[in-house]
Amino acid sequence: MPRAAALAVISAYYDAFNRGDTSAMEALLTEDFEHHVNEGEIRRGVETFRAFNAHMSRCYRETLADIVVMANDAGSRAAAEFTVHGRYIATDDGLPEARGQSYILPAGSFFTLRGNRIQRVTTYYNLADWIRQVR
Repeated sequence: MPRAAALAVISAYYDAFNRGDTSAMEALLTEDFEHHVNEGEIRRGVETFRAFNAHMSRCYRETLADIVVMANDAGSRAAAEFTVHGRYIATDDGLPEARGQSYILPAGSFFTLRGNRIQRVTTYYNLADWIRQVR
């Protein structure tokens, strides 16, 4: 996949995120997709990611701004940096109580792409910063 195609796939992924269209996000994934998260276990497979998206939609309302997407020339690897603007709407297990708190959090993701689809996404953010903002 050329670099331009990788940039388009990642841009489509984040456009779908900002629309709240998790089905469109999931349609961009390979069957052997892996979701590596900042805190926690690797989620393997589209169904596991679908359950994660349902959980996130229940607990958080988020949009991403200032998105910058980069990719290697081969289109096999990509990265994105962005700012998360969110509202914490339902208490997530093991985290502070949700009271509709808003937060702004810098974050970044790294991607492996294969056949015009996302095979892996690894996302990083500062959990301690988020906790300070919602306490």
